Amino acid sequence: MNQQTSDWNENSGSHVKIAYAGSELKNLILSGLNDNFNIIYNDSIPQLEEYLGNQSILTVPDIILVETDTDGKYFKLVQDLKKSFLLNGAIVVLLSSGNDKDIKQKAMGLKVHDFYSMPFLIDNLRERLNFLVTFKLIKPRLLELSKEVDTTYKMPFGKRLIDLVISCSMLFILSPLFLLIAILIKLDSKGPVFYKSKRVGTGYKVFDFYKFRSMRTDADQLLAKLSAENNQYASSGGSTQAAFVKIKNDPRITKLGQFLRNSSLDELPQLFNILRGDMSVVGNRPLPVYEAEMLTSNEWSMRFLGPAGLTGLWQVSKRGKEDMSERERKKLDNFYAQKYSIWLDFKIIMSTIPALFQKEKV
Repeated sequence: MNQQTSDWNENSGSHVKIAYAGSELKNLILSGLNDNFNIIYNDSIPQLEEYLGNQSILTVPDIILVETDTDGKYFKLVQDLKKSFLLNGAIVVLLSSGNDKDIKQKAMGLKVHDFYSMPFLIDNLRERLNFLVTFKLIKPRLLELSKEVDTTYKMPFGKRLIDLVISCSMLFILSPLFLLIAILIKLDSKGPVFYKSKRVGTGYKVFDFYKFRSMRTDADQLLAKLSAENNQYASSGGSTQAAFVKIKNDPRITKLGQFLRNSSLDELPQLFNILRGDMSVVGNRPLPVYEAEMLTSNEWSMRFLGPAGLTGLWQVSKRGKEDMSERERKKLDNFYAQKYSIWLDFKIIMSTIPALFQKEKV
């Protein structure tokens, strides 16, 4: 066995322990992470498994960092980790020396905490690992995370009053349209009228998010495959897993669902979310849990420290544009979180109506 423990750097103040397995990227990890973490190196997955088997509850690593292999040993390792009482709380991150879409798809299906394929910046990996530990996203614990963020958001009275007036009046006026859409959905395809999912809003608060169903009932099961192959926000260089997922020409959408999405009628049930106080009329879009877990760094967590909303800067500026990058969308979210005001909300609301009719296939 060729296990090697990195030199301990007391000045870094880091007590984070990483168990690493692999040889192709070992030099990169050695040069980029050694000063920040206490790393135990293993040249292969079997060696890592032997090391992990000798640990106690006091010595288990915080992070398990594994290079993927063509034999699929990494796949079985992750499955075994999830079944282990001792190790199922560890942060698991997979690394790949190539840009294999099949491996990426399998990694997403395993629901590991992150996946990086070459080429990627070691600084990005180091920051990601630090924040996975800092925010304790060991099992998805976003409910606990909402209590740990440094800054909290309190809805201004004027903004909440506007939300109540708009949501109540719109629900009353549009009630016949709600009934018509519900009947059409039932006639168009099998399944429920409403789609409910967990979303992450202000301060990492998790809530039930409502839409009119516009997809097949097996849409969630197909997401991992489609996001690996056809994600608008995926990096062309394959450097890291994209934080946002937006599928081009999504085959999961029903015929009626395409019309509901293009007209944004599928979003109307979120008026109930606004009435309940889960979100505001204007703000940053609440994100699915798997996307929110990718946005816990200093640079991007700011978007969660402002109001969550039905419409926002992203919708009225670049929605549906093929050339919109993940970074551009994050910058718009961060700008609104820092600069929002009643006047800015009013301008966004006035700009939302023409934005609803933008043609998009994403």
